[in-house]
Amino acid sequence: MYKAEHLKLGSHVALKFLPHELSANEAAKTRFIREAKAASALEHPNICAVYDIDETPDGRLFMVMPCYEGETLRERLERGPLEIDEALAMAVQVASGLARAHEKGIVHRDIKPGNVMLTDEGRRATLMDFGLAKKLDATKMTQTGMTVGTVAYMSPEQALGKETDGRTDVWSLGVMLYEMLTGCLPFRGDVEPAVIYSIVNEDPELVTSVRKEVPPQVEALIEKALIKDVAKRYPGMEELLRDLEEISDQLALGIKERRFRALRKLRRRKRLVLGTVAVAVVVLAVVLIRTFYAPAVAIDSVAVLPFDNLSGDAEQ
Repeated sequence: MYKAEHLKLGSHVALKFLPHELSANEAAKTRFIREAKAASALEHPNICAVYDIDETPDGRLFMVMPCYEGETLRERLERGPLEIDEALAMAVQVASGLARAHEKGIVHRDIKPGNVMLTDEGRRATLMDFGLAKKLDATKMTQTGMTVGTVAYMSPEQALGKETDGRTDVWSLGVMLYEMLTGCLPFRGDVEPAVIYSIVNEDPELVTSVRKEVPPQVEALIEKALIKDVAKRYPGMEELLRDLEEISDQLALGIKERRFRALRKLRRRKRLVLGTVAVAVVVLAVVLIRTFYAPAVAIDSVAVLPFDNLSGDAEQ
């Protein structure tokens, strides 16, 4: 991948080259061209566009793409899990892009954090790399028994080399959301066969067992996305997207309500404190006035008591 300048437009672009050692590999060239065609057929704010595809004089294929400034979701996750609302926002955006791809009959088949670019200070997710994408009505692009995609994010049917459709992207997004929330993968192993065994045969640890504050509706969504029986999983990306948006809205509303209640409680406390202070000031003022500014009392009469003559002089 290279950063370049478009001389006619005066803007920066990214050039993605087919590796030199694969230039003579017809299968690799077919996959590269398929990626360019798949991405160029999709217009969506959460899907990386492809402007052009061309070939150098020495026979190396390359595609021209937007030049994004940011980091991949994989790089972001190296610093730890995301906040719950942030993870849901990323999942909504990726699901939105995938729903558009599925609408056009294209399955990505390689959803993973390394293929999601975060831009706009981490607020926008852009889906990259449609190299493993295929048309839903196309024949299988791999030989029987050959797996494609990154193992940890593969669906059971994909890991077993079976036919796949849009529900394999549903599974992979479920894995990625699990990782965004917990910082770990739901299916793990020391070697690839162990990971595949876990994907096909084992149930993942509950999200709330790893991170207790995850809302139950989010946990239920992930569980449904990770059902091994493809017939019981979300039937499509549109349905998963709808639930993601609904849960996000509910949580956002709940946060607003909690903030409103906290603000109202704070205002009540302020009024109580101000009222108490006001009463104390009034009482203090009354005491001070009575103490230092009390008016003098006038003498209306004088009492004269009997006198005793102690001088011994009768005339006194």
